[in-house]
Amino acid sequence: MRIIGHRGARGEAPENTLGGFQYIQDLGIRAVEFDVRQLKDHALIVMHDDQFIRTTGQDKYVYECASEDLEHYNHAVTWSEWNKVETTPLLAQTLKIIENFDHIEVEVKAVQTQQEADRLTLSLQQQLKGFEHTAVITSFDPKIHHSLQQQNSSFKRGLLIEHDVKFKAIDQALSLGCCQIGWMNPLATDEIIKATQAVKLDISVWTVNDVERAKQLKDLGITGLITDVPKLMLQHL
Repeated sequence: MRIIGHRGARGEAPENTLGGFQYIQDLGIRAVEFDVRQLKDHALIVMHDDQFIRTTGQDKYVYECASEDLEHYNHAVTWSEWNKVETTPLLAQTLKIIENFDHIEVEVKAVQTQQEADRLTLSLQQQLKGFEHTAVITSFDPKIHHSLQQQNSSFKRGLLIEHDVKFKAIDQALSLGCCQIGWMNPLATDEIIKATQAVKLDISVWTVNDVERAKQLKDLGITGLITDVPKLMLQHL
């Protein structure tokens, strides 16, 4: 079971920032999960929310911005012990830091239209060239998966599940051509994990910050543990 830093290491460093990705690099972890959105100028950025207020304190909608606006938003403002500004990173900047990683889960956030999905996924695949053996493109949004299918993408894909749809999710993942399911932790029962493994799908479970739960999932043989506290997990697993 690999330890995968969630949004870098959001419990130990500012989330989805270059400093956060360097932090897990320095820990010796070589697996990470992060989120991707596309701005109005079509730049791809690493950002979970569609609003800056939670992480920067500034009330601004992400899709109103272009890439030149990113320098105004510091995602480390609530981290009093963090001594540097952490602006919203471009995907290309992030990939330079994690180019030696063994496993990268790129979560594409939901979009409104199929056209947006097509544009985003084409750009994403161009930027991920060279990462075909390490990157898994994940999403909750079927539109993203349909775009990648239509484009005959060479990248592995994972379906993310946060609602209790039980075994329907396994059928959906297979129909979408996925190699992996990302189960939200409360849904990852022994039964559902065994059923997922039975059809040869890899399993990531998110977000796991309790050491005893992590040990249980390790014993069940999941593929990846997505955690906010990778340093803590390294110390106990």
